[in-house]
Amino acid sequence: MRLSFSAASAALFSFGGLVQAIPQGGSGGGFQERAATVPQAAVSTSTVACNNSPELCNRNYNNITHMGAHDVAFLRDSSTSYSTAGNQFYNATEALSAGLRLLQAQVHNSNGTLELCHTTCALLDGGSLLTWLSEIKYWMDNNPYEVVTLLLVNSDDESAATFGTVFNSSGISEYGYTPTSTTGPISTWPTLQTLIDANTRLITFIAAITYDSSYPFLLDEWDYMFETAYGVSSLSGFNCTLDRPLTVSSAEVGIESGYMGLLNHFADTDEGFSISIPDISDIETTNSPATNTTGALGTHGELCNSEWGTKPTFILVDFWNVGPSIDTADILNGISGQASGRTNVSTAELSASSSAAERREAKSCVGMVVVAMAVVAMGNFLVL
Repeated sequence: MRLSFSAASAALFSFGGLVQAIPQGGSGGGFQERAATVPQAAVSTSTVACNNSPELCNRNYNNITHMGAHDVAFLRDSSTSYSTAGNQFYNATEALSAGLRLLQAQVHNSNGTLELCHTTCALLDGGSLLTWLSEIKYWMDNNPYEVVTLLLVNSDDESAATFGTVFNSSGISEYGYTPTSTTGPISTWPTLQTLIDANTRLITFIAAITYDSSYPFLLDEWDYMFETAYGVSSLSGFNCTLDRPLTVSSAEVGIESGYMGLLNHFADTDEGFSISIPDISDIETTNSPATNTTGALGTHGELCNSEWGTKPTFILVDFWNVGPSIDTADILNGISGQASGRTNVSTAELSASSSAAERREAKSCVGMVVVAMAVVAMGNFLVL
């Protein structure tokens, strides 16, 4: 998640993108919803495990590290011509089947429809929020022992009712959990087993939103958690200092008050002219579970565990399959080598065949510059 014009420009200068919106998973021009095809959804986890491990069943929700996919709807794969604006190689349900339990995405209003768009729907359109939620619900239907967390960026300041209507239409609201406090941090959340038994297995945070008693399961992120800095451009730049919200003075104060800590652990590459894109060249280090390597996910997690006196509740990464990132969560949760029921996903990076990619890049470059110049002229500062 980011509030950054340079990041917006980065996406617009994505050489893998097209001047038209790229309908992920679709074909041809124009906007198009992806079909709700989720082959991994049928893979059920063990009935004796909670979030892939029996050891987690009796732990409180806020005493578990939930590994998450940053900008999970924005793919760098064949459906987007391997756009350099993409943050992930694999989609949301594939992430869930591989063990991730936190999904983060940007939401924009596109002509009256809530869409998952990367900075702008004219650049990278991940489909409608309704379709995405429906796919996640189907996965949850088939995996009844899993607790899932969503973190959505409310890019256009839509109301809880606007979001709630979509949640209800998808059917996923039936899994929505309403905490004991809807206005502030909670020191003790239910255990995973309690959430599973009540079938309230979906925790939804939105940045930011005004509470609406008609949709009590839609929670304002900043009432419950804090985040470390985003926009890191050097692997030595990851730290554990509170960056947001400004209403909390420090990470230590936040922890003492019951806030849950979220690590933003993804790096950007500076392409010049204030343009930055997801850093793919260092991703094997960035997502490594090693605890003695600068910039490694394991190092960052252990550092914050030490400074805060507790492990981070949430972690967001790019290209989650590399590392793989889930290894770090297992280590922090003390279940390394003990998890079950996960789908094996390649830890390799995905890339286009070089000749075809180069032709697409050359063809789209001029058009992308035109779009970027238009955004510069408008002075947009958009949420990532």
